[in-house]
Amino acid sequence: MQDSTQRSSLTAINENIAALRKTAGFLETQTTDFPALQRNIKRISASIKMLELNLSDALALDQEDAPGM
Repeated sequence: MQDSTQRSSLTAINENIAALRKTAGFLETQTTDFPALQRNIKRISASIKMLELNLSDALALDQEDAPGM
């Protein structure tokens, strides 16, 4: 049960990170006339990338712990 709950949590986190990525992309297209906003969107995008990398690490550990692997 714990494994299923953990996988569900990771899936939900992944979906939220994807939504953040989409929002950052939208904001980037809307802020072309605002250089300071563009720079901050790039910083946000870099942070989102770090979240994606962290999540991929967590998913890899989860798969290693899965029975039958």
